[in-house]
Amino acid sequence: MASNDQPPRRPRPGPWPPAPDSTPAAPLSWAKRTGFKGRVSGESDASNSGQIALPKPKERENSLDLESGRTHTTTLPPPPIAAAATATPVNGESENRERGAALVPADQVARKGRDSDGGSKNGVLGLNGPVRSDPPPPPARRQRREDEAVTLPQLQEEEEGFASRQAHIKYELRDSPGLVPIIFYAFQHYLSILGSLILIPLVIVPAMGGTYEDTAAVVSTVLFISGLTTLLHTFFGTRLPLIQGPSFVYLAPALAIISSPEFQGLNGNNFKHIMKELQGALIISSAFQAIIGYSGLMSLLLRLINPVVVSPTIAAIGLSFFSYGFTQVGTCLEIGVVQILLVIIFSLYLRKIRIFGHRIFLVYAVPLGLAITWAIAFLLTETGVYSYKGCDINVPPSNTISAYCRKHVPRMKHCRVDTSHALSSSPWFRFPYPLQWGTPLFNWKIALVMCAVSIIASVDSVGSYHASSLLVASRPPTAGVLSRGIGMEGVSSVLAGLWGTGVGSTTLTENVHTIAVTKMGSRRAVELGAVILILLSFVGKVGGFIASIPDVMVAALLCFMWAMLAALGLSNLRYSETGSSRNNIIVGLSLFFSLSIPAYFQQYGLVPNANSSVPSYFQPYIVASHGPFRTGFGGVNYVLNTLLSLNMVIAFLVAVILDNTVPGSWQERGVYVWSEPEAVRREPAVSRDYELPFKVGKAFKWVKWVGL
Repeated sequence: MASNDQPPRRPRPGPWPPAPDSTPAAPLSWAKRTGFKGRVSGESDASNSGQIALPKPKERENSLDLESGRTHTTTLPPPPIAAAATATPVNGESENRERGAALVPADQVARKGRDSDGGSKNGVLGLNGPVRSDPPPPPARRQRREDEAVTLPQLQEEEEGFASRQAHIKYELRDSPGLVPIIFYAFQHYLSILGSLILIPLVIVPAMGGTYEDTAAVVSTVLFISGLTTLLHTFFGTRLPLIQGPSFVYLAPALAIISSPEFQGLNGNNFKHIMKELQGALIISSAFQAIIGYSGLMSLLLRLINPVVVSPTIAAIGLSFFSYGFTQVGTCLEIGVVQILLVIIFSLYLRKIRIFGHRIFLVYAVPLGLAITWAIAFLLTETGVYSYKGCDINVPPSNTISAYCRKHVPRMKHCRVDTSHALSSSPWFRFPYPLQWGTPLFNWKIALVMCAVSIIASVDSVGSYHASSLLVASRPPTAGVLSRGIGMEGVSSVLAGLWGTGVGSTTLTENVHTIAVTKMGSRRAVELGAVILILLSFVGKVGGFIASIPDVMVAALLCFMWAMLAALGLSNLRYSETGSSRNNIIVGLSLFFSLSIPAYFQQYGLVPNANSSVPSYFQPYIVASHGPFRTGFGGVNYVLNTLLSLNMVIAFLVAVILDNTVPGSWQERGVYVWSEPEAVRREPAVSRDYELPFKVGKAFKWVKWVGL
């Protein structure tokens, strides 16, 4: 009798009709050893509800289009249900016995077909007996199914032992398109995640008291570091086509440090002083992250990091900035709301429209929405809609006498597009260099906060590594390759600290969605785009142009980006049983407490209007001065009050504790499956995907925990 922990066997694709003696193919070796079998969203055993479990139909072909979200499966009639006396119990066995439900063998447990319109189609056994197998649906019917959820491909093992994947990517990991296509795809890839690259400096620099010129300089530095670290990661990290850039993971702790009481009464250049404090904290925390990766400790942490942990942690990052998003959009509603609506229309309602074979509106939703809204705001500004007689935006509000001007000056400040002089004041050529803001300052309490955040950043990257590898590589990376990637991300963040970007550098989560939409998985395109970013960073006018984006448009874009980040985090649940009550409770508790517990810390002992000098949307980050921890050690109070006020930290702690203490099978928990080094060494194609170039890998042969 088969064990309940053994996953059901996947059938081998065969000819149509199949030979009578065809037998199901064995699972992949790494799946067999781990006992893992991935399930798509919404699938659960019928036996959980006391219904008869249906046998799994044999698959002939399963073609997947990730861009359109279309899946087509051709099925065969199922075998008859085995007798209950010889069946292997499935989940909910006790309930089934009480209700008299039939049990089925473990290798025939039913899964809903991705294309199934109901239990009576595609050869699924009905309650009254077998139902005939329908032929493949016509093209018109398949076209109507483009609204189905996008799922990652399931790997199948061929006779040669290599993993085969459906043709869902135009260019895979080691493909090299021609010169013209690779340039086009490089621009396409980076433009699609433009918001993730440029928006963080537009938030933190003004919060530090920096000018528009300072913002332009930081933007140029971010472009340089993003290009440099992306090249390092594609050559010496995981070698997956993942773009490195400023991470939203570091945004909340950076704002908490910026809003510390010790920085509120500074005289002189607040921006440079706070930036040097952030640089010192980033250097220490990034070195800590690099040690975790290259020492092999990350391989041990992987046992605690599962989809049920990653999902609420990343989602909490996006949800934590709700107080900033629409609060800023409301300063100029007619511009901010138009920006949000355009991005929504492009990315959702017009996503299927193709121009020259490309989904322009889906891929370029953010830059297109920004360009159109900026043009509308420019026309309104030039036609005098936001011009009020006798009012000057450059006059401080305290010196404004007229009530008429006090009412309209804020509107002029947020709605006009000519209030920033960043473009005109930026030089044509500027070379970002390390320590450009001065010598970093090292503060142990700020460094401890950032060290904890670097662990969250590593958790974020684990989900991105796994999802992207299923799209572009032969198999998922080994635990050693993953540790190597985390170590390289630590080195990248050290560089970000030395150059002074304000936040650490990590894998952009949105990059995985971009790969699925653009179907571009070649690392060559990502590397060429990184070189272009480095060249653009030398043109000061580029940073000045980005810095001149009106604040209300930045906030509107952030509303979309943070919503996308929350959705991408929750999408990690597709690797687990989303219908499991265990997983639902863990994710629900993690998300709720990630909002509720930080709110308690942020509101504890806060006197209304006591910090009127701090904008309302930044007040949640000044918790270090009034949190509930009030011991005799000021540094300890600072660290605990700050960390426990961060939404992602609470989500991670709740999820990792519950997921690793509440009993659950590997199949239910959806443990990430990583390739085994022995299997990788037997398959040259997989080795070529992840091996280090320039014979650098030979230097790591003695370090087995960061190699293949």
